Parts: sequence; structure tokens; C-alpha cells
Amino acid sequence: MSKTSNDSDSASWPDTSSPNQALFTKMADDLASKGLSILPAALPDELCLALRAQQISMDDDQFRQAGIGRGTDAGHNELVRTDQICWISKQTPAGSMWLEWADSLRLFLNRELMLGLFAFESHFAHYRPGAFYKRHQDAFVGEANRVLSLVVYLNPGWCSDDGGELVIYQDSVDQQGVRVMPLMGTVVAFLSEGFPHEVLPAQKDRYSVAGWYRMNTTKSGRVDPPE
Repeated sequence: MSKTSNDSDSASWPDTSSPNQALFTKMADDLASKGLSILPAALPDELCLALRAQQISMDDDQFRQAGIGRGTDAGHNELVRTDQICWISKQTPAGSMWLEWADSLRLFLNRELMLGLFAFESHFAHYRPGAFYKRHQDAFVGEANRVLSLVVYLNPGWCSDDGGELVIYQDSVDQQGVRVMPLMGTVVAFLSEGFPHEVLPAQKDRYSVAGWYRMNTTKSGRVDPPE
């Protein structure tokens, strides 16, 4: 039987005066000890509701078919993934609120864990019924500059029969994984090079935000991350 996020990630959070401080502290502790943090019902309600409201109000033509790879290697492969995405900017109130929150998390983790997080990129993800993303990694050792992956879920009333779980594997040989239900407000963070993962097909529309913190690998004549 696959282990669920509730099996080992329901420990009490630190008792602090700020909800963000409690969330950030718990996340930092998890990342330091195991490289992975799964926090149900953790995203602040105002931010969670704002992101959901924006995503479900968006027209279909604002989304595009998600691809695989980057730069000249980027392409589409519906055998690998069939979700649709829309990149997030500060042009909307919800987008601005999210990116400011993510930057606060970046500064906290850099101070506590010295991760060297430099920039953040993020998109809305919409999985229609039956859509999926096969097992993959967000970064490979020595081949990319993504350091930390971040996912939040925007699906109220989600239950186990709805499917659509994120399955996170400990390494390349792990076949069991940890299943995470995409329930509203759940926050997942993990080291990008360390955890293969996949998204299972869902029975109904599945909404989320995915993002990646990157290192600065600027070299002569090339700025990375790009403006």
C-alpha cells in the first residue's frame, strides 16, 4: 500500500505569531531533514482563494499545452504530459500576491538553509479529466539550475475517488512513492534534483500552481535566469 501524506507529515507546526513564519519554519525543517515537505491546508486562505478565483475565471485561450525540456530542447509530447499551463506574472492582484509570498519564502530559506535561491518562475496548471504527467524529474545533477520545486493545490472538496494524486518517489528505484491528494491549500516543496514524481489522471478538473526556485548561473554573454 502506498504511503499517503497524512502518514508522516501531520506533525504539529511551530507555535509562532505569524502563519507564514510557522509554515516557512516547518518547511525549512522538513527540507533540511529529508529534502521534502508536504503541508496540508497550509497556504494562507486569502492567497489560496485569490489564486483559485483567478485560475477558474481564465479563458481557455490563456492556457497553452505544457511542454517538456527547455530552450532548444523544448517540445510537446502527449505521451509524457497532457496538462495546460499559464505563466504567472505580477499583472494581476493574485499573481502579484503569490510572487511576493514566494519571494518571502525564498529569503527565509536562503537565510535558514543557505540554498542560494536566486529567482522564481511559476505557472498555473490545469489538468482536465484524464490528463496526466508521467514520472519525471524537475532537474538533473549538473544539467539544470532548478534547486527547489514548489506546488500548491486549489481544489476544494477533493476526495480519494477523484484521483489526480501527485506521487513523489524517493529515488530512481523507488516504485511505491508517497501520494499527495491535491486538496485546496496543500503546499508541497522538494529539492528538484532529488525526487522523481508524477501526476496521476483525475476524474475531474484539477487546478494547481507549480513553481521553481533557481540558482544564478550567469556567464559571460548570457544572463540566467533570463529577464
